[in-house]
Amino acid sequence: MAPEHPEWKDLEPFRSVLNDDIQGLVAGAEHGLIEMLMNTHAGMTTEEFNDLVANWVATARHPETGKLYTEMVYQPMLEVIDLLQENDFEVYIVSGGGIEFMRPWTARVYNIPAENVIGSSIKVEYEMTENGPVLNRLPGVNFIDDKEGKPVGIHYHIGKRPVMAFGNSDGDLQMLEWTAGGNGPSLCTYIHHTDGEREYTYDRDGHIGVLDSGLVVSEKENWLVVNMAKDWSTIWPE
Repeated sequence: MAPEHPEWKDLEPFRSVLNDDIQGLVAGAEHGLIEMLMNTHAGMTTEEFNDLVANWVATARHPETGKLYTEMVYQPMLEVIDLLQENDFEVYIVSGGGIEFMRPWTARVYNIPAENVIGSSIKVEYEMTENGPVLNRLPGVNFIDDKEGKPVGIHYHIGKRPVMAFGNSDGDLQMLEWTAGGNGPSLCTYIHHTDGEREYTYDRDGHIGVLDSGLVVSEKENWLVVNMAKDWSTIWPE
């Protein structure tokens, strides 16, 4: 797509991608990656994008595990979702990822319907065509559901403060703070990626998925921190 967008050669994070500069790419953290994905997947209808996602998740495999990406969900996460739903809790996914990317498959993989998915979004506009009305994806970010944006997204979509929240990076900190600040009991939990053999090891180092401030606040506020290597007997569904 680069020849159609000469401005990208001077605009991050596109410039880093075009120059094969991985360090420059990750320096922009999640926001830069989200903006890049939103802009490069504009110019199609929402239905066309939905089909594109559905085809991708049906075939794309992780280069190291060989698993489909939808198979690389956490078994303990699925068990918690099941337990909460069995006890009449409403469960939502609140992610920095694109909302339209997640919605086509969350019901099948997590048993969480599309309307219970909150995420980053691209701008769209309504158009009446000769084949009927469509929503067109525009080259612009509408909302980034990360850090301070997560409580905002929860407010816009749900209108209630959560009583439980689970995260794994500093991007989830404000969501957990928002949950803990409510009246009455709450449960705030961090998943600490400590298992370099079965999954990955990361916390305070790196540009993406950093868990630093969250560990500090968890100790201060007595939040639950789950050690993946020690506490999880299973990572992926069998």
